Amino acid sequence: MVESWKPKIEKGPAPLYERIADAIQHDIHAERLAPGTRLPAHRDLAHALSIGTGTVTKAYGEAERRGLLSSQVGRGSFVTAAKHEPGQTAAGPVDLAYNFPPVGLTSRYLAEAMGRLWRRQDFAATSRYTAPEGLDSARAAALRWIRERHALDVASTAHLIQTNGGQHGLSLVLQALCRSGDTVLCEAATFHGLKLVARAGNLKLEGIALDSEGLVPEALEKAAASTGSKVLYLVPTLQNPTACTMTAGRRREIAAIARRHQLFIIEDDAYRAIAGAGSPAALADLAPERTFYIASVSKSISPGLRLAFVLAPDLFWRERILNNIVAAGYAPPAQNALIFAQWVEDGIVDTLLGQVLAEMQWRTAMALRILGKAASAPGADQTLHLWLPLGSLQSERAYGRALRSGIQVTPPDAPLVGQGIHGLRVCLGSVADRSVLQRALEAVLRSLGEELPGSSAIV
Repeated sequence: MVESWKPKIEKGPAPLYERIADAIQHDIHAERLAPGTRLPAHRDLAHALSIGTGTVTKAYGEAERRGLLSSQVGRGSFVTAAKHEPGQTAAGPVDLAYNFPPVGLTSRYLAEAMGRLWRRQDFAATSRYTAPEGLDSARAAALRWIRERHALDVASTAHLIQTNGGQHGLSLVLQALCRSGDTVLCEAATFHGLKLVARAGNLKLEGIALDSEGLVPEALEKAAASTGSKVLYLVPTLQNPTACTMTAGRRREIAAIARRHQLFIIEDDAYRAIAGAGSPAALADLAPERTFYIASVSKSISPGLRLAFVLAPDLFWRERILNNIVAAGYAPPAQNALIFAQWVEDGIVDTLLGQVLAEMQWRTAMALRILGKAASAPGADQTLHLWLPLGSLQSERAYGRALRSGIQVTPPDAPLVGQGIHGLRVCLGSVADRSVLQRALEAVLRSLGEELPGSSAIV
């Protein structure tokens, strides 16, 4: 046993037992705790940290759940995790490619909510088909969420539709708006899910130039006139992949162009709650008669919920979308929607979001310190992803070097639709351990080598 071992517990929004488990994981990775080491008894560590024995018990249990410890009755808790190379995990490369908030923050609340669901009056809905638009309680919770966290003044639930995540909502809207062979306008670097949906629906994508304020109005005007497209998809807040936020003035220009060219707007506001207060007004506020608004819960709270809500501009388009839902699967599932409704009613969703924002603000600040000028400034103090602008060849080289170092970032071609923008997207939420994330970001910086951004590559 390491008699003198005492975890260094980081400050943060997570419960104390989770931070103790994080400290155990950190010390294993740093080789301060070798495989086979017996940790102090629950009572001894609790005394050393001046905390309750129950907290240590929960911390050791969480560490065991992560595969770090093995508890043996009568003998104690032993380190089981083997050492990995810097940047590596037992399962392979460190994943900085997938974009979602830290999932460890939601585990405890998820278990508690599932234990309370059976007491709800609408629990019986989980055993039968629900309405195609989703559960009334979930849509009422979404109304409150969108008003408070997206600053969008939605009058009622009449036009709100529950979907299985933002990408599902996007697919439903495009099915309602487009026919095979139609052209959809989008940012020159865009959400990869749009490319997948377009391919499945035989839709053409036309990339529009971006600058630090968002879509370039002149480029949009030209593309709308030349293609005859009637649909514009965009991510105006913490844009994916560049993390820029479209300015208020630019949004007004885009709304005016959409009206002139009779464009429908699909506003994917997946990161609005992550950006926090102070983001410019949504396009759905500026041009409500032509905007389909997608509000994802998965991106801001828990990816496993697979939950989002679509706000249709009127009842006609609402019915078109509902027809597609019925044709594909009749209705969305109820269980995850009930969890969200429970969280909103209990106020847990505000606690969770506060923890996510605090954690991502810390991670964003750390990432910017490490990456320095290699990263574009994000459109908020906290973001799930950062953009490293590079030339085309440079981004491919840097991607390969990072992968060989055990770090998986988003493939350079994954978000690209148009010309004139290249780089790497680095996601900050998918790695549970802060120390692992720090080492991974340092490895990403080393992978850039001499490929630091030049003036021609910066967004």
